[in-house]
Amino acid sequence: MCISHQISLFCSLIQARRFDDGTLRILESILTTRDVKSLLDLQHSLKNFMRRESVTVLREINELHVDHKLLILEFFVCAFAITGDLESCLALRYEALVLREVNCGVDQRLHVSYSEWFAFAEHAVENRFYAIARKACEKALACFQTNDKLKTKDADTLSEHMEAIRKVKRLKDLATVRGSSQSVQAQTVEYLKTKIIQHDKASTRVIKEKQPSASFLFRNGIKKHNARKLQELQRL
Repeated sequence: MCISHQISLFCSLIQARRFDDGTLRILESILTTRDVKSLLDLQHSLKNFMRRESVTVLREINELHVDHKLLILEFFVCAFAITGDLESCLALRYEALVLREVNCGVDQRLHVSYSEWFAFAEHAVENRFYAIARKACEKALACFQTNDKLKTKDADTLSEHMEAIRKVKRLKDLATVRGSSQSVQAQTVEYLKTKIIQHDKASTRVIKEKQPSASFLFRNGIKKHNARKLQELQRL
């Protein structure tokens, strides 16, 4: 099957809401091209398509059972991972974790452990999504605040929990520092761009003010030439 037919099939399956392994395999086969430029173009197009569809789907599944929602979210997490859209992948992983957390009161199977939040936060930091990493760290710390095991008299267990809390706090601090640095760097770059533009405009204005136009120089040269000729004739 040619690649255009594969793309058409994949899009039609998504629009038909076929969120299964078969659809993911088609997506993988589309992105096996060895042509780097074609691969980048395909990834870009598929990312945009998947982002649009995911927004629509998330609205549609609002009334579905939580288990069904989680399966669909897992599908999109995998699809975004395949297309290399890390931002969307992490965003929907976070969405799935929050959905489980909200519903774990009625179904303990959905409980999100501190280690799941911590692992997610690590992945977010590795991929430079510091804001969402901080949120995940806060969720991980909240697990300990509501965990009765912290009240245990078992010294070893308590020590393990305290060490885990320190690890989460260190990661949160790291995300905060790097996030602030990232923000400062972005502001600095923007400031420098603004100053360069202002400098260029000022330089252009000064040049225009200081340097006469070519036509003025040409006319002035003719006047000087005629004046010299007149002086030579007067001396004769």
